[in-house]
Amino acid sequence: MGESRGDGPVGGPGGRIDVDRPVLVVLRALGLGDLLVAVPALRGLRAGFPHHRIVLAAPEGLAPLVGAIDAVDDRVHCAGPEDTALAERLRGAGLWPVDTAVNLHGDGEASRGLLVGLEPRTYIGEPVGGAGGAPRDSALHQRERWVALLREHGLPGDPTDVRIGSPRGAGRIVERALRAADAPFPETCGAHPFALVHVGAKFGSRHWPVERFGAVTAGLVRQGLRVLVTGNQVERPRTAATVRAAQELLSGGAAEGEEVVDLGGRLGLEELCACVAGSALVVSVDTGVAHLASAYGRPSVVLFGPVGPELWGPPPGPHRVLTDVSVRRGDVRATDPDPALLAVTAADVLAEARALLQPRAPAAGGSRH
Repeated sequence: MGESRGDGPVGGPGGRIDVDRPVLVVLRALGLGDLLVAVPALRGLRAGFPHHRIVLAAPEGLAPLVGAIDAVDDRVHCAGPEDTALAERLRGAGLWPVDTAVNLHGDGEASRGLLVGLEPRTYIGEPVGGAGGAPRDSALHQRERWVALLREHGLPGDPTDVRIGSPRGAGRIVERALRAADAPFPETCGAHPFALVHVGAKFGSRHWPVERFGAVTAGLVRQGLRVLVTGNQVERPRTAATVRAAQELLSGGAAEGEEVVDLGGRLGLEELCACVAGSALVVSVDTGVAHLASAYGRPSVVLFGPVGPELWGPPPGPHRVLTDVSVRRGDVRATDPDPALLAVTAADVLAEARALLQPRAPAAGGSRH
């Protein structure tokens, strides 16, 4: 797949843009999970516009993942709906004029204005704030929301079509990341199943206690798995505390304690994708890593707090969701964990993990909410 960064044309033979194909620009300048739930809509656009060059306007940091989405031909950097340099980048990359602009970013005035400012022949997007037409169904899952928009314009789409290809050389990428972290088992990781426990989340409302993550990590080791504990640079205190808690619970056997490695702040997106794709199980709160598990078809246990799985949950497959809707507060930006998240125990997670790891575990996405 070609990629455009605003510094010259790429993508065609010898790096040349195919000027005979009309340009379709899609705006989705959000985060990791936001991009992944839009994959069904991107595939719908590919099917509906087979002769167009589909260009995704998304943040630079998502480039390694955008390259794995077969529905996209090119990418240009876009920091958000206020990024007025988008038109200049498109022109500089030879992706001009814009024939069609599709707003998969949201129903705000800023995102609509940015795309309309590209002067496309056709604009596809939700009415601003739900005005000027039928109001958007706020109960729709995010995957269904964007497919529904396409269907309103006579375009196809399957909201369960979330799968993407695993990173090339994923095993080697994982080994490289483990060596860099001085893990005790980089050479044999490929031959030994491992789980990925992701302890990070942007807001405190999704911060499940590290003591519980530690108990889950220890329990997974006792089930015969090695465990990679992940989080970003800011979340390193949480990954370190999780590993300490797990090692204390495993203190009866030094060898068991070595089955856990702290990768907090050590993984770029490419390495994170490879680790998720290679895992036997993913445990995470509702965040981008949980959507990566769905995209790669990896078994996962996903914990939900302020927002429920009916809006952001995994598709049918080897996935389990845990929450308690009866006590949900629903404040996404709260600094403390949502009661719906705190209602989930480590024993709950380990029970679901055990079921998924059984050879004949049911494939349907079970839940307790």
